[in-house]
Amino acid sequence: MITALDTNVLLDLLIPDSRHADASQRALDAVLAEGALVIGEVVYAELASQFPTADELNRFLDETHIRLDPSPPEALWQAAQAWHRYLARQGRAFRCPKCGRQVTVACSGCGERISGRQHILSDFLVGGHALTQADRLLTRDRGFYGSCFPKLVIVAPG
Repeated sequence: MITALDTNVLLDLLIPDSRHADASQRALDAVLAEGALVIGEVVYAELASQFPTADELNRFLDETHIRLDPSPPEALWQAAQAWHRYLARQGRAFRCPKCGRQVTVACSGCGERISGRQHILSDFLVGGHALTQADRLLTRDRGFYGSCFPKLVIVAPG
């Protein structure tokens, strides 16, 4: 069983006093016991912000048995298709990152609806990578990945 990892689970372990650290550690230990751990380029780049050198990041990945697995063209295609669907349905509303439900936000002063894009292309690259390079994705963003990548098996800490 190959498990792709989302950045948020790894940052839970790297950022001091993260409120999700224990749950993420338990989940990471559980999926590691069942097989290989992989990340794509986006997760690697996002993790790099937590390390002073590439050598230290690579050492962390080696010590935690996490393999950098580059995205093939099919992963990029899947990411682009999900991104396109997201932009088409997102409209002006926000989506809950936990359940995926659409929510409208309005200014408390004038009542004008506030729009915004909550996810960026990198989120879709993580999903496309997981869909093509792994059997499942370990992430705290179950609602987002579940709605944008319905064929992706999601494992969430906790």
